[in-house]
Amino acid sequence: MTALPRLGALVPRRGSAAARALGGLVLRLMDWRVEGEVPDVPKFVIAVAPHTSNWDFVVGAATMFALDLRLSFIGKHTLFRWPVAGVLQWMGGIPVNRSASHGLVGETVKAFASVDGRILAIAPQGTRKRGARFRSGFLHIARGANVPVVLASLDYASRCLRLGPSFMPGEDVDAELARVEAFFATVKGKKS
Repeated sequence: MTALPRLGALVPRRGSAAARALGGLVLRLMDWRVEGEVPDVPKFVIAVAPHTSNWDFVVGAATMFALDLRLSFIGKHTLFRWPVAGVLQWMGGIPVNRSASHGLVGETVKAFASVDGRILAIAPQGTRKRGARFRSGFLHIARGANVPVVLASLDYASRCLRLGPSFMPGEDVDAELARVEAFFATVKGKKS
């Protein structure tokens, strides 16, 4: 496995050598590598795509641990059941009922404002279904919290999770969303 990207001093960390070692081991065993850059800021949103398989979570979690990132992620509420609910929440999981409108964007923006450091990982497609359109919630969250978005591609063709580029979302959310979808268009998911 190649060297992992270095994190700047402002990036929130877990601070666990054991978790770093475990994450690195899982990436090596799965023959995945991590490339790119993480901005040296205390708050940002990571948009992870394409989301086509349950294996995406394994690769993402291994990367989170290997890089020592302290992040939160949004997952459908039905995943947060015994016996895995406690583990998912310890990892940073936030259960969300996607069938109900409940002001998630506003709540998440408030959550960013209430802490000194936060990384939020979101799969913009919101589902593993093939051909799913990207949703704009991650852009609205980043705009409302005034934080950058880091694009993270899960490329199964090269077995590489690439971090970057990062950008501050502008006012034209539809145009930003189109650029994000175009960026991920050539990335091969597990089920492309």
